[in-house]
Amino acid sequence: MSVLKTKKKTLLEVKDLKQYFPIKGGLFGRTVNHVKAVDGVSFDIYEGETVSIVGESGCGKSTTGRAILRLDEPTGGEIRFQGDDLLSLNKRQMREKRKDLQVIFQDPYASLNPRQTVGRIIEEAMEILNTVPKKDRTNRTIELLEQVGLRGDMINRYPHEFSGGQRQRIGIARALAVNPKLLICDEAVSALDVSVQAQVLNLLKKLQKEYQLTYLFISHDLGVVRHISDRVIVMYLGNIVEIANKKSLFDNPQHPYTRALLSAIPEPTRKNRRERMILTGDVPSPINPPSGCRFHTRCPMATDACRTNDQQLREVEPGHFVACHLIQ
Repeated sequence: MSVLKTKKKTLLEVKDLKQYFPIKGGLFGRTVNHVKAVDGVSFDIYEGETVSIVGESGCGKSTTGRAILRLDEPTGGEIRFQGDDLLSLNKRQMREKRKDLQVIFQDPYASLNPRQTVGRIIEEAMEILNTVPKKDRTNRTIELLEQVGLRGDMINRYPHEFSGGQRQRIGIARALAVNPKLLICDEAVSALDVSVQAQVLNLLKKLQKEYQLTYLFISHDLGVVRHISDRVIVMYLGNIVEIANKKSLFDNPQHPYTRALLSAIPEPTRKNRRERMILTGDVPSPINPPSGCRFHTRCPMATDACRTNDQQLREVEPGHFVACHLIQ
């Protein structure tokens, strides 16, 4: 069942998604344990909205994005895109579906082939997925470059001739080349200067309106998330601890972990400044996560029930879900 009831049309449904990575050991290289990177997450994304996933490094947010795209094959769960079960598709069917599912990677240099021109990089996507006739691909590439803020005459340049922000714009153009419906932005602006981040974020919002795009935006930067999101998913150690619309989450965070994250945001004025909440201890290992609520080892409000009872998401306000029994 969806964790959020809405009249909007559902584009993506993720149910009880798990992504475990095996740990090999012993003389014969047998699997001796697993890294539980994502351990049973469920959420929906609706057409035309921007949903962000936030959390500390290692919480499973990027792994969730990769699992949805089947760049890593999920261990379990269900992923439905426009009603189709992605995990039941074979390689040929999944390749066809990739026209609708595209990604912008974190590193705009490593994700571009240094031996290919910008024009070839963008045209290759059209060629592989056969979205544009051959005779029209060059004109379409020039059009895409101009739409992302670059000149069309840059088509014959190589990636090393561009700045980081320009390379990320090329990555966006490549993703748009196949006319996707869902764009997964995996830390898409974290490698850029702050001023360039703002430009790219504004570009993404502009393109969303022009192409009727839906975004899954993965980031650790809450300032960026506040600027671009409609709804926010907070993850901790492979689990979702809170889901809410942007205003509700930033104005009235419920889960102690969310409060700690938001308290770390620098505020220019004393009026908006939150009381700093310092978390003690280290993030537990995803190989052997704690029982009960996984945050209880660092939570200043933890009780005995937190250590033994696994917490499920509950709706505490309309559209606001929290996995914490202390929140009524």
